[in-house]
Amino acid sequence: MSLFSSCCKPVEDYLESGIQTIDEQHDALLWHKDLTQYGTGYSSIAVVQANARLEDQSQVKVGPYGTIVGIYDGHGGPEASRFLSSSLFSKIEGFANVSGKMSAKVLKQAFLSTEEGFLSLVDKRWKTEPHIASVGSCCLVGAISGNNLYVANVGDSRVVLGTVRHGKLMALRMSQDHNASNLVVRKELKALHSDDSHIVMLKHGVWRVKGIIQVPEVISRSIGDAYLKNPQYSKGIQFPRLGPSFSLERPVLSAEPSLHERILSSDDQFLIFASDGLWEHITDQEAVDIVHKCSRNGIARRLVRAALRAAARKREMSYADLRKIEPGVRRYFHDDITVVVVYLDQNSMNAAGSILEKRPRKVSLDSVNAPSDIFSQTSDRMSLS
Repeated sequence: MSLFSSCCKPVEDYLESGIQTIDEQHDALLWHKDLTQYGTGYSSIAVVQANARLEDQSQVKVGPYGTIVGIYDGHGGPEASRFLSSSLFSKIEGFANVSGKMSAKVLKQAFLSTEEGFLSLVDKRWKTEPHIASVGSCCLVGAISGNNLYVANVGDSRVVLGTVRHGKLMALRMSQDHNASNLVVRKELKALHSDDSHIVMLKHGVWRVKGIIQVPEVISRSIGDAYLKNPQYSKGIQFPRLGPSFSLERPVLSAEPSLHERILSSDDQFLIFASDGLWEHITDQEAVDIVHKCSRNGIARRLVRAALRAAARKREMSYADLRKIEPGVRRYFHDDITVVVVYLDQNSMNAAGSILEKRPRKVSLDSVNAPSDIFSQTSDRMSLS
C-alpha cells in the first residue's frame, strides 16, 4: 500500500523543507510529482497556488480496495480541504471494509460521514472562531477497483476520461458540476426552494446562490459551509461581504454527492482529475488532447501550465509576467489549480494502441521548461481534530 498527498502545506513550507526546487521558469508557486507508479499504471500531480493561503488539497492512494484519487478545492480558508485530506480516505476504506468491496454507495457513505465530522468540528469552534462556519470545500473522489470506476463529487471539481470512440480519442465527463451557471442546477435549486425568489441570482454576470458575493457563490453542493446549511450559524454574526440582506431559514447547500459508475474497457486510456481552476481555462477535449499528445512524464504540470498561459492571454500578458505576481494578488488572474492524471491499466492501453496513432516522441525539457521533481512518497497530513 502506498500513498502520497500533495497540497497539504503552503508553498513556502515546501521551500523551507528543501524539497521544492524552483523550476526553470522561476514559478515558485508551482510544484509537482511528475510520474509515480500505482499498481499497474502511473499517475502525475501538479498544483499551482494563487490564493494567499493555498486552499487546494489532493491525494492518491493504492490500497486493498483499489486506487483512490481525491481533489479538494477549499474556499473561505484551507480548514475544510485539510480536514478532507486527513479524514476522507480512512472513511472510504472503513466503509469498504464493512461492505467487503468498493462501490458508489461506499463513497457516498464516506462523504456524508466526513461532512458530519467537519460540521461537528464547526459546532465546537464557531463561537470562538466564527469564520470556521463559512469555510467549505468542493470534493471529488474517484476509485478504480479492478475494471470498475466509481466517482463521487460535490462542487465543481471535475474528472474527465480520455476514451476511444470511432477511432478517435474523445473526452467523456465522469462527474457533474454543481454550479449555478448550469441551468439544470438552477432549476433544481428553484424547485427545492420554490418560496425563495432569491435562491439563485444573477449578479455581475454570474449566477450566484442567494446572491452571495464571496465563494461559494456559484456551487450548490459542498463539504462544510455550515452557515449555508444551518440557520444558527448565519444569525448574529456578520460574515465579510455577505451584506446586510443575507438571511437563512433553511439549508441552501447540500453535501449529497453525485455518483457515477463505469466499467472500464480497453478503449479507456486515462483520467484527468482537476479543481475548477483548470476547467476555467481549458475545455475537456483540450485537456484530453494535451495528455494524449505529450509524454507522460510531467503531464499534470503541462496541463497546469496550459491553463496559466490561457489565463495570462485573457489579461493580454505573458506567463512570464503572470508568474511574477504574488499569491493573493494572483487570485485575480487565476484560482489555485490542482491536477491529477491517472493512466489506466497498461494492458488496456496496449489493446487500444492499434486504434490510436502512436504517441509523438517525448517533448524535450527545453521546450517545456520542466521543474525538478519534489514530492516524497510519504504521507504529509494536516488535521484539525
